[in-house]
Amino acid sequence: MPLLALAYFGFISLGLPDGLLGVAWPSMAADFGVPLDALGFLTVAGMIGYFTSSVAAGFALGRLGVGWLLAISTGLASLALTGYLSTPVMVLAVLCALVLSLGSGAIDSGLNAYAATAFGPRHMNWLHAFFGLGVAIGPLIMTTVLESGLSWRWGYGIVAIFQAGLAVAFALTVRLWVRPVAADAPAEVPKAGHTLRIPAVWLGLGAFVCYVAIEAAAGLWAYTVLTQGRDMSPRAAGLIVSAYWGALFVGRVVFGWVSERISSHRVLVGALVGMAAGAALIALPASGWVAAAGLVVLGFAAAPVFPLLTLTTADRVGAAHADRAIGLQVGASGAGGALVPALIGVLLNRAGFGWLGPALLALSVLLVGLYLLASRGRRPVAV
Repeated sequence: MPLLALAYFGFISLGLPDGLLGVAWPSMAADFGVPLDALGFLTVAGMIGYFTSSVAAGFALGRLGVGWLLAISTGLASLALTGYLSTPVMVLAVLCALVLSLGSGAIDSGLNAYAATAFGPRHMNWLHAFFGLGVAIGPLIMTTVLESGLSWRWGYGIVAIFQAGLAVAFALTVRLWVRPVAADAPAEVPKAGHTLRIPAVWLGLGAFVCYVAIEAAAGLWAYTVLTQGRDMSPRAAGLIVSAYWGALFVGRVVFGWVSERISSHRVLVGALVGMAAGAALIALPASGWVAAAGLVVLGFAAAPVFPLLTLTTADRVGAAHADRAIGLQVGASGAGGALVPALIGVLLNRAGFGWLGPALLALSVLLVGLYLLASRGRRPVAV
């Protein structure tokens, strides 16, 4: 039970820094004397660090252990957040972003790998719901700091203290983070090259890229599309975007119960079809409220996909390869969430805002196909 509580706090800690940046950036840019579009340097550094550490963590888990990985990575994240307190120039802030993402990527891989074997589908869904809670709390912390007349740096300092306490908790419980041994686990860990030769691993990477791209692109571009492409008022569009993220959170809570009564495979198939249906509603050349309904459907249907895809990784690739596959998947999801929405933005700018729905629908159909292909056949034999 203490480990479960720590896992929940760990997922909250993953979301907190993401929620800070959006509110803090205008103040940060003013302090550093850089234009607002310089935010791209931070996001690129974050993507590189996140991809690198999440993939590396998947390959290092077997030797380092979950407990030490979480303790070291959380400590690294706390150190990076502390760096924001004193950095005087933008280049050092980019370095802090890189270090923070190195810690976050490893935490994400470690927690997901542990949860996939130690917890059931209910807690897997709820853990990811708490990540969303962390993202929601982050802006509240930074807004409170700024409205109190304090520097944006104090917002990062508060989260740094939380991360430092969590790192200590992970360090004190290192020996408790022992996962149950799977029935098909081999006596020896297979070589890394064997993992990369499994087709289901690559199909899974594609599925994670598509899923996170859909989730991120819908949340990123919905407001612009609704206001500039569907003539919806800014207030109404803002409420719809909030409803989208709210549906994602509520869906994970609901599916936490549902997925313990229905097989994860059936829940995933239904969820993926639901995502395609929501994207189809957004693609229709109808009023903004039809697109709004599609966004809520998309958010609710998407809720169990990331948690359950992670949970069922061993079913697709075999238990011996699951840690590495999860690390690769987490890394691919970070890259997909950063790159594909940017490309969709280019499409919208050049071809018109009506192309958001078709783009989401195409990605949803591709996601269904990748999942079904990855789920076919028997588990690969560890060699």
